[in-house]
Amino acid sequence: MISPTQPAGPHTLAGSRLRKHADYQRAYAASRKRQSSSMSWFLAPQGAAEAAVQAGPRVGLTVGKVIGKARERNRIKRRMREVLRQHVNLLPPGCDLILHPRRTVLTLEFAKLEAEVVRVLQQASAEAAKMTTAPPAAQTEPRP
Repeated sequence: MISPTQPAGPHTLAGSRLRKHADYQRAYAASRKRQSSSMSWFLAPQGAAEAAVQAGPRVGLTVGKVIGKARERNRIKRRMREVLRQHVNLLPPGCDLILHPRRTVLTLEFAKLEAEVVRVLQQASAEAAKMTTAPPAAQTEPRP
């Protein structure tokens, strides 16, 4: 575990995690649900306040009680955190990403889980690039 005085290294999620309930709620509201074979994910651009305070992208994990008992949910989160720790550099800049794994993550081979998470991170990065380069929607005037 990293102590508060120890700086976060290149392979930690310490500074890249969503922590507050309000941040999760804002990210859910500002995004739409996307699916992959073993998880759902949500991508939302960081607001001006979050971007000013937080330097870099953030990621959150949600594993609901419907998935199983606490030991199963905790195992899923440990596996997901380890993959994310190894690939923290693939997080889309200026965005909040929430991963919502399915029960299949428990029995999935670690290499397949890693490949799935990397694919989701690459899709999220591509979508984040589209969000920043997309021109604003043309405003239409109401017809009389």
